[in-house]
Amino acid sequence: MVTNDQPSGSFPHPAGLRHALQALASRQISATGLTEEALRRAQASRQSVNAFAAIDRERALKAAAESDRRYGEGSQRPLEGLPIAIKDLIDTRGIETLYGSAAYRGNVPAADADIVKALTGCGAIVIGKTTTHEFAWGVTTASPSFGDTLNPLDHSRIPGGSSGGAAAAIADGAVMAGVGTDTGGSVRIPAALCGVVGFKPTLGTLSTRGVFPLAPTCDHVGLLGGQVDDVLVLADAVGIGIPRSDASPSARLGIIRHIAPVPPSPEIARAFDDAVERLAQRFACVDLGSTGRSDVMFDAMFDAIFDAFAAIVLIEGGIEHFRRHDWDRIATQYNPETVDRLRRAQAMDLHAYAAAQQARRLFTARLHEVMSTLDYLVLPTCPCTAPPRDAGTVDIGNWTGTVRQALMTYTAPFNVAGFPAISIPLPSRDGGLPSALQIVARPGGDGALLQVAQQMESMLGTVSDRLHRTRLA
Repeated sequence: MVTNDQPSGSFPHPAGLRHALQALASRQISATGLTEEALRRAQASRQSVNAFAAIDRERALKAAAESDRRYGEGSQRPLEGLPIAIKDLIDTRGIETLYGSAAYRGNVPAADADIVKALTGCGAIVIGKTTTHEFAWGVTTASPSFGDTLNPLDHSRIPGGSSGGAAAAIADGAVMAGVGTDTGGSVRIPAALCGVVGFKPTLGTLSTRGVFPLAPTCDHVGLLGGQVDDVLVLADAVGIGIPRSDASPSARLGIIRHIAPVPPSPEIARAFDDAVERLAQRFACVDLGSTGRSDVMFDAMFDAIFDAFAAIVLIEGGIEHFRRHDWDRIATQYNPETVDRLRRAQAMDLHAYAAAQQARRLFTARLHEVMSTLDYLVLPTCPCTAPPRDAGTVDIGNWTGTVRQALMTYTAPFNVAGFPAISIPLPSRDGGLPSALQIVARPGGDGALLQVAQQMESMLGTVSDRLHRTRLA
């Protein structure tokens, strides 16, 4: 058995949550030893890439001792002794929770968010809080107040956001899994840019109580892991039903290569095409849109949805902040980027919100219609790899736009519609920056989506490279 005084450098780092559970149950490792190692790695990750806003050593070790006691008694719970990290947007009892903002320094919640209660009730151990863009309102996880979070694979690049700290912590080997939030791609985007897995279930499947709202009608709690199986372990424990048999013996995939106006970069297009070629060996693949079969209706259905999403987030975000604080506190304590967004929110009216919700209704109906003959949609998660930290815009071919538009165009539509979606890494070329595949299912198909994502992950062969990098961390 591993003991507390075992040198950290020789600790046998598990190859995923399921492997860790097996090692804990067989007493090859202890929960205390596993947690000590996670705390060591988290502190290193905090210093190297600023992935953690807070680390709670005392509380984590106390929980680990309880897990060791339960293993000794044979009364372990489904996630007993597994160290995880929680996004700083999510309330944790007794741990400072900043929501990524200096305006909330000293905020220590009196109660855990529902998702934290569910996971710790299953025996998971919260070692700390991962960084977020202020109030989750951004895709870079940059902060003038607390410093930028860096992409562990290239410190000159962003990790994505707003759950950038969680993805960075996993990619850096600090934890095997964590919890984030996804309003327009905030779990899937950083997962894609950092080379890990990010899953958002059907809207409302996981409770958002205890999570600071961004746009309540688009907000999802999501799960991140180093591989699909890590996400599957957490999802199964919190009640997302996983089919016990093959959910995809004859699955039909709708292939989306491009969502206008943002084209995929050449490296993303190559990686995606290679992946589709492999997937076509098992699944029936149907090209959708102008770069596949001619389908004007399909192309047009995405035309207004990003603008509708932006309006919904601006208005709902404004309502949340204006009901909490007066303008003086917002103007003096929020980051300038957030202040600017709230100034624009003041100028919005009910007509704009009504129009955005009408666009949402039409898009969701069309998406249901498209998927009536398909089991899953498959598309790139992001049309480019991680942009440089100081980039204001992204250039892809003849298209130029903001970093936000580039990274969110392929993810935000599925928040608007509330469909479940997952991002899994694609094989890297010559050690280049990660690219990722996004898989979308119909509402309620969360467990089957995780199962088919695991099958695709196996077909594409992306797990071993990531685990090798983690073990070297």
